[in-house]
Amino acid sequence: MAKKAARARLVVIGNGMAGIRTIEELLKMAPDLYEITVFGDEPHPNYNRILLTPVLAGEMRLEETILNDRDWYAEHGITLHVRSPVVHIDRVRRRVITASGIHAPYDRILIATGAAAALAPIPGNDLPGVYSYRDMRDVEALTKVSAEGGEAVIIGAGLLGLEVAHGLNARGMRVTVVHRRTWPLDKQLDARGGAMLQRAMEARGIRFLMERESAAVLGKDHVEGLQFQDGSSIPARIVVMTVGIRPRIALAQAAGLACEQGILVNDTLQTYDPRIYAVGECVQHRGLTYGLVAPLFEQAKVAANHLAEYGRMRYEGSVTSTKLKVTGIELFSAGDFLGGNDTEELTLLDAHQGIYKKVVLQDNKIKGILLYGDTSIGPWLFEHLREENDVSSQRDYLLFGETHLGDSGHAGANQAARLPDTAEICGCNGVNKGQIVQAIREGLFTLEEVRKCTKASASCGSCTGLVEQLLIGTLGGIYDGSARKKALCACTDYSHQEVRDAIHKQRLLSVRETFRSLGWRNPGGCATCRPAVNYYVRTAWPAEALDDPSARFINERAHANIQKDGTYSVVPRIYGGVTTPAELKRIAEVAERHAVPMVKFTGGQRLDLLGIPKEKLPQIWAELDMPSGHAYGKALRTVKSCVGKEFCRFGVQDSTRLAIDLEKNLERMWAPHKVKLAASGCPRNCAESTIKDVGVIGVDSGWEIYVGGNGGMKVRAADLLAKVKTEAEVIEITKAFLQMYREDAQYLERTAPWVERVGMERIRAEVIDKLERRRELAERLDFAIAQEKDPWAEAISGRLDIHAAPLRRVSAGGG
Repeated sequence: MAKKAARARLVVIGNGMAGIRTIEELLKMAPDLYEITVFGDEPHPNYNRILLTPVLAGEMRLEETILNDRDWYAEHGITLHVRSPVVHIDRVRRRVITASGIHAPYDRILIATGAAAALAPIPGNDLPGVYSYRDMRDVEALTKVSAEGGEAVIIGAGLLGLEVAHGLNARGMRVTVVHRRTWPLDKQLDARGGAMLQRAMEARGIRFLMERESAAVLGKDHVEGLQFQDGSSIPARIVVMTVGIRPRIALAQAAGLACEQGILVNDTLQTYDPRIYAVGECVQHRGLTYGLVAPLFEQAKVAANHLAEYGRMRYEGSVTSTKLKVTGIELFSAGDFLGGNDTEELTLLDAHQGIYKKVVLQDNKIKGILLYGDTSIGPWLFEHLREENDVSSQRDYLLFGETHLGDSGHAGANQAARLPDTAEICGCNGVNKGQIVQAIREGLFTLEEVRKCTKASASCGSCTGLVEQLLIGTLGGIYDGSARKKALCACTDYSHQEVRDAIHKQRLLSVRETFRSLGWRNPGGCATCRPAVNYYVRTAWPAEALDDPSARFINERAHANIQKDGTYSVVPRIYGGVTTPAELKRIAEVAERHAVPMVKFTGGQRLDLLGIPKEKLPQIWAELDMPSGHAYGKALRTVKSCVGKEFCRFGVQDSTRLAIDLEKNLERMWAPHKVKLAASGCPRNCAESTIKDVGVIGVDSGWEIYVGGNGGMKVRAADLLAKVKTEAEVIEITKAFLQMYREDAQYLERTAPWVERVGMERIRAEVIDKLERRRELAERLDFAIAQEKDPWAEAISGRLDIHAAPLRRVSAGGG
């Protein structure tokens, strides 16, 4: 029998996104051609660097950023060495040597060493307390130091600077961003867009010092501040430098490979040694280096093609666009968006909605694109720019996209359908429309499956809407955006929607009945499915459902917020934030009588009594003699208000009265997640209505209603739902919107992601366009709330045991 030929040996130096994407492409073309060994500096398998900031901000865990886990390497026969930087390439003996002494022979090498963070060349840049922001080690270091709070100064207002500013601000540090230019993100935005972004970030508590040149980091043994060239200074406990990157070329230089700014490569991504290829931020091709992900992935495809010995592709450089999501704000830019004397500009500015669009034209061709706040038409415009199309016949709707006819909104309703297959959908991962559609046709049904297979929308998430449009367009009625194929939990194969459908169809009235009827693997359920199913049962049958308090979270069982020391906080309801001297006196007397450790005003204009032992809760409630504020539950929390026209000289509507009416109409309303409302008496928006689940703003002609806002870690500006004349319309539309959300959203899904998932077009159709449908929804909500009792009153009367609650046939009014 003939001896099987030994496979060629491929050594990959660098375990980052560009290098491993090359290997992924290679395995598709020639899975058995090489024996592959990967060396990485860090202790982790390949992860998504684009997601550093959500990890720093506490929105994600490191594990969620992993692109290829250790099992993936093992499945493909790849030897992975972590914490093993290569320190020498021996081109004579054809081997690489690591810092730990590993000698690995090679037939081919792929260098993907990436780039390192540059430090500002100023005195003190080596002091303890000076950090860079480039990889997960930096995130871990900053996470640890941020726990102590204090002043953080960020040098550089580029993308990395703004991201680390957002992350440290979310961690509770006082953040100042210092930048030598006039506006932030000056390579991706013009002056107007930069000013809008700066204002948006300042509203979240981040300070900016623009046109400041750093001169020195102050301190002897640790950072104490930052001094500027004009002699002024600011205090700092830490300084983070995000002033650029430099390709990591030292290893290649030491091996005798030709380098300038980066490692020089030709159109096949070969270095001057034909056995050694290079991709990513470390390379220089035709005089250019690239820091964006999409060009690096284009390089990966070409390098893989030649490593697989196909030899049919050439890399001729990239026409780049930048699609970003900065602290929740979507941005897109491409080409010469600044323009000049020989160009003309088409612009659209809606500062109230936070939307700015600009297209630069020259000889009826698009030369530059800038989109802020709404990037849905970015791929369509970029295709015109890249193809150098004549757009003279489309000038009237370039800023709205091809869905302008009959579309009153900013975003295109189905922009993806009109894009060619070559149009790039996911810039982070270099995935075009044709690749996504082909993958869907081969058997994908959900957004999660598309993400896993193609990586589209798996990074910054700004292309999620386009990916979902492709799912809808390709699958038709099979896909409705509700993730029907994703199981609710490991106890069942049924999805959230399938469970809800069964509860309706089979008239299932309790958690246990649902588990039994649907054949739950675990008869008792788990911490994920028990509260979800309990909510779905109570929403479907508000007058008949058998509520199972054991399926509720501890806060809802105790009807108070548990604190880290095991005590509770009590928040009585104060309608619209308006109280009386007598009510304040009663709260003060209760707090004094029971030696309550802290009494604090909440962000929703309520009083919070903190540090109360569980056994004292019924007595506290009885003495307060006020309704529950439901600050502990997945329910209506508060309706925040400004003083409105009754006292404020700018007020045009009575926002205080409306806030009180809304709260009285909606109190005791349970929902998939907490719900917060606000009413502002004028467009100055002092009640912050545009970052609430439902926000109302008074204008001269009546009221504007906004929905889907969020002011937490992931800030989202609300969408305008309707403009109405009367308070009665506000209340009815609010009820209808909230009932639609209650009946459609998955348990623990806030209104912000729900609105993005189902789309404003569908919401307007149900709540605004169909009057009868609106009234039906509002009436169903009224009916559900009418079944509810005040939980504190029940506890005081002894009908509710907060320590061990049995099943009770008392509706939760829809969750």
